[in-house]
Parts: sequence; structure tokens; C-alpha cells
Amino acid sequence: MDALAEKLDAKLRQWEFLTAEDVRRRVAEIMETADQGVLDVSKSRVVEQEVMDLLDEPPTS
Repeated sequence: MDALAEKLDAKLRQWEFLTAEDVRRRVAEIMETADQGVLDVSKSRVVEQEVMDLLDEPPTS
């Protein structure tokens, strides 16, 4: 098994139930997006949000 999968499996058993369920849901969404071949679009949205967040920050003096 991949080291990342092993680490995820161990963490899912350690975390509280609701946290583990949330992680399972998010990982499933990422896997579905990757299977559809649109993961690069998701990355673009993340970068776009990061830029918007930077624009919303007050200017530093």
C-alpha cells in the first residue's frame, strides 16, 4: 500500500468520528474530480481564490 494511503488509514482511525467522515467525503470528492480529469480546473479555482483573498487584504503601510 502507498505510504500516503497507510497514513490516511491510520489517521482515520485516530480522528474523532465527524472529522474522519469529513475527511472521507473530501477525499472522495478529490478522487471523483481526478477520475473526471478536471483536477487542473480545481487548482485554477484555488489559485483564483488565493488572488481574490490577497486583493481583499488591507494595504500594509
